[in-house]
Amino acid sequence: MIPLVDLKAQYDSIQTEIDRVIHRVINRTAFIGGEEVEQFEAEFATYCETKACVGVGNGTDALYLTLRAMGIGKGDEVITVAHTFIATAEAISLVGAKPVFVDILESTMLIDPDTIEAAITPNTRAIIAVHLYGQPCEMDRISAIAHKYNLKVIEDAAQAHGAFYQGRRVGSLGDAACFSFYPGKNLGAYGDGGAVVSQNENLIDKIRMLANHGRVEKYTHQIEGTNSRLDSLQAAVLRVKLKHLDNWNARRSHHADYYLTYLNSQVVTLPAVHPETKSVWHLFVVRSLDRDQFQKQLKGKGISTGIHYPIPLHLQPAYAHLGIPKGSLEITEKVASQITSLPMYAELTEQQLSFIVETINFL
Repeated sequence: MIPLVDLKAQYDSIQTEIDRVIHRVINRTAFIGGEEVEQFEAEFATYCETKACVGVGNGTDALYLTLRAMGIGKGDEVITVAHTFIATAEAISLVGAKPVFVDILESTMLIDPDTIEAAITPNTRAIIAVHLYGQPCEMDRISAIAHKYNLKVIEDAAQAHGAFYQGRRVGSLGDAACFSFYPGKNLGAYGDGGAVVSQNENLIDKIRMLANHGRVEKYTHQIEGTNSRLDSLQAAVLRVKLKHLDNWNARRSHHADYYLTYLNSQVVTLPAVHPETKSVWHLFVVRSLDRDQFQKQLKGKGISTGIHYPIPLHLQPAYAHLGIPKGSLEITEKVASQITSLPMYAELTEQQLSFIVETINFL
């Protein structure tokens, strides 16, 4: 069976490095904070072309803490998409604000900048741009709207580690960017982990304080915070993987080019790439009119697939209280009913790629 993602193959390629740093952390017995976390934060900030980074417990907390540090809360609204993982909207709700969903572009399956202005109200405080599947949103257009209405721009970069828009790294394109290091991500830990990067060092300092029980000294708590810290073991693993990330992303790009070149566009609708972006292809997502049959046939041939994501957030039971009827986000709903994620990871072989393509083309 060709898996959707193969973390064992990745570990096998870096086993010596990973084992060494894990033993180093254990021998030092510095499991919370310390040198590994500090060095990863510095290295990841540099990688993202930003001034500062803070490691946190996971990607959801990264979003939540960023919104909270920006002073967004009860009575406020935040514009985002329904075509994303629930964490994007959860974070908005967790600070007491209201998620406002807008539609996506059918081509890239990312936020449609043309839908944003109509969703802005006097209560709107921010826009969360979700760089889904590894491709950045049209950040120049989004930022122009945000500047016009004095709104914050937060990048949800959980699937876009290392991507570029107009020659600039994801992470450096908004007021702050939030990353997840869930194991299956392009840059994944061996457990949960997350980070926030920004050019605003004061914002990062506030997030750091919020994430560590609102304190700057051990027993002096300036505000009520929470417990959301990136642990040393995960930081050590991430430091090893960060050195390989650009190479792994290049391999993903090669695989995506293969799919785009050889898959029959009469059988599946292929993903579009905006000419000013450089995607890191966290997922390779195609569309088909009969998804169930498509997935069933591929499974029968030994090819794993996924769906990211089958139910848009505005139609989830958790958001029924918003009263958004089916049909409100036409493109989002259409795309969600058709998408299938094909195997995508750096270690895919030419033989596996060829088999996947031939199987799909002859369905």
